[in-house]
Amino acid sequence: MKNFSTVGARLAGAALLAGLMAAPAQAASCAFRPNAPDQHLVVKGDTLWDISGKFLEHPWCWPQVWGMNRDEIRNPHWIYPGQIVYFDRKTGRLSLNKPGDGGSAGQPGITRLSPQLRTEGLGRDAVQSIPASVIEPFLTRPLVIGVDELAAAPRIAASREGRVYLGQGDKVYVKGELNGVKSWQVFRPGTPLKDPETGALLGYEAQYLGTVALQTEAKPGVDVHTFTVGSSHQEMGVGDRLAPVPPEPMRSYVPHPPERQVDARVVSIYGGVTYAGQNQIISVNRGSVDGLDVGSVLQLYHSGKVVADPGGDKGMLRMRKPTIKLPDEQYGNLFIFRVFKNVSYGLVMQVTEPVQVGDVAKSPE
Repeated sequence: MKNFSTVGARLAGAALLAGLMAAPAQAASCAFRPNAPDQHLVVKGDTLWDISGKFLEHPWCWPQVWGMNRDEIRNPHWIYPGQIVYFDRKTGRLSLNKPGDGGSAGQPGITRLSPQLRTEGLGRDAVQSIPASVIEPFLTRPLVIGVDELAAAPRIAASREGRVYLGQGDKVYVKGELNGVKSWQVFRPGTPLKDPETGALLGYEAQYLGTVALQTEAKPGVDVHTFTVGSSHQEMGVGDRLAPVPPEPMRSYVPHPPERQVDARVVSIYGGVTYAGQNQIISVNRGSVDGLDVGSVLQLYHSGKVVADPGGDKGMLRMRKPTIKLPDEQYGNLFIFRVFKNVSYGLVMQVTEPVQVGDVAKSPE
């Protein structure tokens, strides 16, 4: 498959094997490329996905060949430009130690990802997993609002002097429960997200409008809280809704198979376009309840078509029109970077054909 990848989100080197350590329903096969090099000098601009592709048939096998455990998933070491990744052919492992220099006796290949752990600057210079510039705007903004969340979301009820459109520094009045939260994002419910398989409403895509900050909570006898507009990405006004600013997203993730077998469908292509290609963002109808987490990789398939079978059984009266179901055709990979309860967003990493709504996204085979 052709690898178009140059995308990237901030990789804090390594995070994963939750899937592999938890024995997924069907473990993805992992193999080194026949022409894998003995070593690779890491240079600025490399991504973890790209480096993986030099050694491995499937980039999501990265944690397995480094021998990572769960602690290393949550507290990853970093890989920096100037370091060398070595391929130890005897043990079938990758390491930053030259083969024979750093392995533990009796445990070949279980060397740590980096002989020196750098924490200064939170790894800003470290190799990224996928291009951060592509998904950065989507890591902290509301993307999906559930039906129940929308019903409970505070709303802008009025503005000072009755202004229709609000900008930075404007005062607004909000009605609803704040539950101690002071910093909020403003959104407008957008396109309904419906499950392609069942037709069930999964939620609404949220149109991000900006931010507001609490100034004064409602006092006895007053129905609204007073806020000030902090930033305005798009025009906001009365009726728009609020969502809490989420915590700092996890930026340390490594591609890995989902913890459980996942069989999803593409729900939407971000931006409302018909097709998606390399580096575009799509959503699927599976989320955290289905075993997806940040860094999960799914394979993309076009559903196999049902076509006429000229040689099939037409029945006694020759009236039947026999058909056959063709197999699903795999054409790309999807890197999951944002997970909600029933919906997840992913970055299209490798494709040979365009992605469209209804396509299959499932665990690597």
